[in-house]
Amino acid sequence: MSGLFVTLEGGDGVGKTTQAQLLTAWVEGLGRTVVRTREPGGTALGLTLRELLLHTEGPVDPRAEALLYAADRAQHVAEVVRPALARGDLVLQDRYIDSSLAYQGAGRTLGDGDVRGLSEWATGALWPDLTILLDLDPATAAVRRASGRGEADRLEAEKLDFHERVRDEFLALAAAEPERFLVLDAAGSVDEIQAAIRDRLTPLL
Repeated sequence: MSGLFVTLEGGDGVGKTTQAQLLTAWVEGLGRTVVRTREPGGTALGLTLRELLLHTEGPVDPRAEALLYAADRAQHVAEVVRPALARGDLVLQDRYIDSSLAYQGAGRTLGDGDVRGLSEWATGALWPDLTILLDLDPATAAVRRASGRGEADRLEAEKLDFHERVRDEFLALAAAEPERFLVLDAAGSVDEIQAAIRDRLTPLL
């Protein structure tokens, strides 16, 4: 049985965690092993990098930020993702290369080229079999975050125009690779979103 690499993408507050929980339970019910993970923070090294990336006080240079994400990703793919895929598991991951393209490439205005090249070098050009993009208006997502969480991290605390650039880039990435992406309206019901994900994933299982 071949492994399957599925990623969840979208702005903060779109419901990725909820959908990941439901999808994990469903896939495991079908008899497949699911390795559920995230970036940054999917390894011991990654947890340290996550703290630096999301909770460092004071400014972080955008290039330094991009390099730290790439370091986390290189370790994560080597330690967690590739071994799981080699075992034939389904890897279900919260954020991956597309997040760097959206947040650092567009949000931080570093551009697609350098961020993409860095990410592909860090991962050995490993791309997901399926990327689920939960799309939501940034203003609505901000309201969700404010009502459901504690203090915002560095990225969540960015201004609305930053999050609008991030959203636009996610949608542009999806439009460029429709065979890899499933774009869903995150304003829909949890059950409707989950049903659409299962419909798209079933032929890949």
